[in-house]
Amino acid sequence: MPTEHSVNPLRRRAIPFLLVLLVFVGSGVAAIAATRSGSPSSKPGPEGVAIVDVPDLAPATTTLNGEPVGPIRCVRESDEVVNYHTHTYITVFDHGSQRRLPGGIGITQPWLVEHFPTADFYDVGPYNCLYWIHTHTPDGIVHVEAPAAGVFTLGQLFSIWNQPLSSSQVGPATGPVVVFANGRRLSGDPRSIPLLNHETIQIDVGSPVVLSQPKRFTVTGLCGQGTKGCSTPSK
Repeated sequence: MPTEHSVNPLRRRAIPFLLVLLVFVGSGVAAIAATRSGSPSSKPGPEGVAIVDVPDLAPATTTLNGEPVGPIRCVRESDEVVNYHTHTYITVFDHGSQRRLPGGIGITQPWLVEHFPTADFYDVGPYNCLYWIHTHTPDGIVHVEAPAAGVFTLGQLFSIWNQPLSSSQVGPATGPVVVFANGRRLSGDPRSIPLLNHETIQIDVGSPVVLSQPKRFTVTGLCGQGTKGCSTPSK
């Protein structure tokens, strides 16, 4: 069972959320951009970033049980050293329907859970471990909290989550995969895409492909055990 720890909610700033559909016509280059009707609601979460009311892509409970992923380790709270801390915003669309990354990816159980009105905040406690790449809440923010700077990738995130990622599958969603970074369509293996600070990554599985636009976000408030701050990468 998760260990519960109560905290007072912090003030948050809502971030407007707009989805736009891109509909491709035949094999030509003509396209129609339209505002998505019935866009899901969102509320500011524990990290100051809006949490969208959509289903999770997959549960966080599939996270590995502490096995290393290449150079990435799962460390206990007492052993955590964070000299490099970045945030990447990730969204996933499964055949045009938005899915979110749950909180708790990269954190083994039993979780330390802090309760807020909009979502729970998952963290490492005295009896579990936390991978350098992880999520705390279902707001799309992926944290890299490492002892030193390095190249951290989307593939490592999904390996830690123990979910598939390829050109034809993202978690349980299957179909042709298109990835955007800051609104720019990428090519190549999605697993090799780096997790860069303050970058927006959008993953589309199947069709339609949703028009991607960079998202401005600031992580505030809670940042997890052992960190020196939320706003910028450590040097």
